[in-house]
Amino acid sequence: MTQVITVTNQKGGVGKTTTVSALVTGLSQRGARVLGVDLDPQGNLGFNLGLDIGDNYTVYDVLSGAHRIEESIIHTREGDVLPSDIMLSTAEMAFTAPRREFMLSQHLNVVKPFYDFIIIDTPPALNILTINAYVASTGLIVPMEAEVLSLVGVSQIQDTIETVRKSFNPDLKVLGILLNKYNSRLTLSREILDLAEQVAQQLDSQVFPAKIRRSVSVAMAPAHGKSVLAYQPTSKAAMDFRRIVDVVAGPQFPPPKIK
Repeated sequence: MTQVITVTNQKGGVGKTTTVSALVTGLSQRGARVLGVDLDPQGNLGFNLGLDIGDNYTVYDVLSGAHRIEESIIHTREGDVLPSDIMLSTAEMAFTAPRREFMLSQHLNVVKPFYDFIIIDTPPALNILTINAYVASTGLIVPMEAEVLSLVGVSQIQDTIETVRKSFNPDLKVLGILLNKYNSRLTLSREILDLAEQVAQQLDSQVFPAKIRRSVSVAMAPAHGKSVLAYQPTSKAAMDFRRIVDVVAGPQFPPPKIK
């Protein structure tokens, strides 16, 4: 069965797109068939993976019914991508039909047979795009920085998750909270970890054992059109993200053997 995983946090700048691009690349490197879906109007996922969207169709064209999802997916060396652009910022007003919460799910059902994983990037908001991602998903990953305001953002999505479970997707699971820019030597990081574990318990989930350490390679990778796993595979952050990929991939897709 295809795993559909949404990376979500209503706070911006917590590493959602970095996490999605790392998952797309890492899973693809293991031989999995992977599709990254960009639901953020900023369109950063495509940029992070080196796409020049240009005249290509986007997820907005798919959701509006202008073009089929099969002709809107772009194939890259690091995995397939359904890109986004600024037109998606009109989604709240543009998509008003009944059962609009199921738009994305219906389109993804068309291509699910061709993928082992679909990884969805979301905007820093709890809007109709985020709801669509939750409805379509089997699991959520919640990245956050090791700071207080980021933790508040995690706490605030709990009500939305419960609403989606009750109304649209009862099987939705939170796979884990992912700590970014973590420094175990800092008291604040350790305190945030303790609080994040309490929130994870409320979500019937976990804080991933792997924490993503600060690394300049994470900031530099998008400028080269690559995920951090492809840009600097031996960096601390890349090694940390591989441990997250280990959890998501499971035994079906083991790490590639190093020659």
